[in-house]
Parts: sequence; C-alpha cells; structure tokens
Amino acid sequence: MKKLTATLAIITLCFISCKKEVKEEAATPVATDSVKTEEPVTEAPLDSAAQMKAWQEYAAPGNPHKILADEVGTWNCDMTFWSDANAKPEKETSVAEIKMILGGRFQEAIYKGTMMGQPFEGKATVGYNNATKEYISTFIDNMGTGMMISKGKYNESTKSIDFNGEMADPVTAKNTKYREVYTIVDAKTRKMEMFDTKNGTEYKSMEIVMTKK
Repeated sequence: MKKLTATLAIITLCFISCKKEVKEEAATPVATDSVKTEEPVTEAPLDSAAQMKAWQEYAAPGNPHKILADEVGTWNCDMTFWSDANAKPEKETSVAEIKMILGGRFQEAIYKGTMMGQPFEGKATVGYNNATKEYISTFIDNMGTGMMISKGKYNESTKSIDFNGEMADPVTAKNTKYREVYTIVDAKTRKMEMFDTKNGTEYKSMEIVMTKK
C-alpha cells in the first residue's frame, strides 16, 4: 500500500511538473531580434529663410501674369452656340470689361449682353498659380447657380491655353466635363472655343471671338 501511495505521488508530481514546463514554454515570448521595422522617412523641414523665399516666389506676379494683364480693356464678344454636333448655330453678343485685381495677380472680366433674348451678365476670374505652374479659371453668371472651374497650361507654339474643367448639368444634377481652348490670335483678338461631350462624342458647343476696342 505504501509502495502504491509512493508511486501515485511520484506520478502526480511528474504530471504537475510537466504541466508547469509546458505552461512556461508557451508563455515564453518569441524573440523579436530578427524582426526589423522600417523607420518612417521624414523630410527635413525648411528653415525660415527658405520658407520665406518660397512664399515670396509664390506671391510674386511674373511673365504668365503679363499674358493676363495684356488683356486689360474693353472687348466686343461675338458668341456662337451649338446645342449638339448637328445643330444650327445660334448667335449672341456681349461686351467684356477686363481688369487686373489683387496687385496684378488675377484677371477679372465682367460680361454683359443678351442670352436667349434675356439680359446676360457673367463674371470670370483667371489666375496663374506659381506653385502648380498652371492657369485656373472660374466663371459664374446670372443664367444659373453653378460655377465653372477649369485648369490648363499655356502652349507657346499655339499661343493658347488648353483648359479642362467640370460644370453642373442641371438636367442630371451631376458634374460633366468640358474642354476649352483659349487662343491669343493677335494683340487685339482672342478666341475661346468650348467643347462638350454628348453620347460619347465631343463637339464644339461654343465659340467666342473677342475684339479689343
């Protein structure tokens, strides 16, 4: 009986000891020496002098703004519209008063005329962003509550700015893309052509020939 008791005691101690070893082994953390983590790459901050220089260059009107300043004055606008690629053209006229604002940084144009037999008034602003190296145009008028916004770059060989933008379609209530080509024909002539897309096909929807008084 004593031998049996002693044997059971030994078995129990071995069982407890084995469970303890297994538990300790499971709790041992995995070595992480072999796991490498990459440090985030951070750009060195600019010093105050470099930041000031960047802001000064951003704020200073340059040669791209001179293109806008050359248009200051009064312009007669002959406008032609097409509702689709095969539509009969419709004619309208307006007068644009153009000036530079905010220290020569932006061009503002006020258009007044008629549209579909109704008095028409529109306002355009055009600027050149020194940071992004592109022209930005906005247009609003009394014929709607939306705003047309487009961006483009100047093409020296064609003397034109190719704008791409979006405007709201009042029928679908969704934004639709459009393209505009603004060409410097000569010192007293400008031409603006707008292209829309219908049923997957692009067509010219508007042309304005501007003549300086």
